[in-house]
Amino acid sequence: MESARSLYKNDVDFAALALQSRDFAKHLTPTGHLNFADPAAVRQLTTTLLQQDFHLKVEIPEDRLCPPPYTHVSDMKYRLNYILWLQDLLDSSAGGLHEGYDRDREVVGLDIGTGCTSIYPLLGCATRPRWNFVATDIDSSNIRTAQHNVALNNLESRIRIVHSDPDGPIFPLEELGCQTLDFTMCNPPFYTSSDELKKSAEQKERDPFSACTGAEVEMVTSGGEVAFVKKMIDESLQLRDRVQWYTSMLGKLSSINVLVEMLIKHENHNFAVTEFEQGSKTKRWAVAWSWGDRRPAMNIARGIPGCPKSHLPFPSEYTFTLPPDTSIDSATATINAELSSLPWFWSWDQARSAGTGFAAENVWSRFARRKMKLAGEEGAARLKVIPAQVALGVRLQIRLVRGQKPDEKEVKVLVRWAQGTDTVLFESFCGMVKRKLESK
Repeated sequence: MESARSLYKNDVDFAALALQSRDFAKHLTPTGHLNFADPAAVRQLTTTLLQQDFHLKVEIPEDRLCPPPYTHVSDMKYRLNYILWLQDLLDSSAGGLHEGYDRDREVVGLDIGTGCTSIYPLLGCATRPRWNFVATDIDSSNIRTAQHNVALNNLESRIRIVHSDPDGPIFPLEELGCQTLDFTMCNPPFYTSSDELKKSAEQKERDPFSACTGAEVEMVTSGGEVAFVKKMIDESLQLRDRVQWYTSMLGKLSSINVLVEMLIKHENHNFAVTEFEQGSKTKRWAVAWSWGDRRPAMNIARGIPGCPKSHLPFPSEYTFTLPPDTSIDSATATINAELSSLPWFWSWDQARSAGTGFAAENVWSRFARRKMKLAGEEGAARLKVIPAQVALGVRLQIRLVRGQKPDEKEVKVLVRWAQGTDTVLFESFCGMVKRKLESK
């Protein structure tokens, strides 16, 4: 459902929405405004949007979490953006370089603390036809209403709601009957105590967009979101790559810094951070980490403007411009000939001026070539299949782009790091490519 990406870019036309929904029209004033301080109006706006935009039916209890959906943009938007970010995270890392990758392949995710509506699984299933979810919650009331909402949409075969033990593991894969998962997602309680929740409410400038009907179980946890996600990190150290991507929404930017430092301390360097902004008043953030070696695209992994470089993952793309007199034909011929001569897996697409390569080790450096010569392996043939253990996977593309002057064209080279854990190896490969092309 690619059209979901263009939803909510502009403010919703309430008058137009009222023409489509009588239930929503009842909450509009004669002047066409909505009272955002009225929880009933907030709930109706949410249910109407889900019906109109995603063909989803939901019933939201009065005593459960329904944050105000709209300031300038929607609460719905950051929930949707979380799902879309997950899709991009999986597509750009799992898809990577491998032929035959299907973005609509079957995917299984775990939603931790699914809440009364099970909103994330519903949105995930509505936007990807082969996504499936296991959704957990510790609250019996949430379990009942979530199951009801799943049944309303005939999604029982794709969404399984499970009551989890508050004192048990966050990722109870064995109990859930899951050997592996493609991802986990979570929107943990932001506050450390009911007192912090009250103080936060008092300190904020409350405006008309302020109705919030959340139960304390959905908004408060001991130690707040940092403690909760820390427990997720600790459990992931045991599960490792049984889950491809562990992720969580966050309500505080400061939490990103603390959690990234934890990941780095545990020698995890394959992580991603991003920011979800809905209007000028409210922001949310997200962190993801993987113990595997498939690396997401840079715009997906480094999505927080102004974030300290120390708290961002290593760049997975390297771009440079070739000298002005270089033609794209000579550049592609040079690099394809060079990379075809190496004992690694290399596939070149002439039509796209792009190639993909997989190496089990460094086979391009001077040291590596001397080592192969001494071992009598100099001139070894290019691999016909991808090695079982990949130390580096890359995609290289050469493009002709518009230069600084109107009629000027430039040849740009993009090297995309898609698999591996060794930053030095990736930098070494990029350096070799740059030297070969600039010396031509």
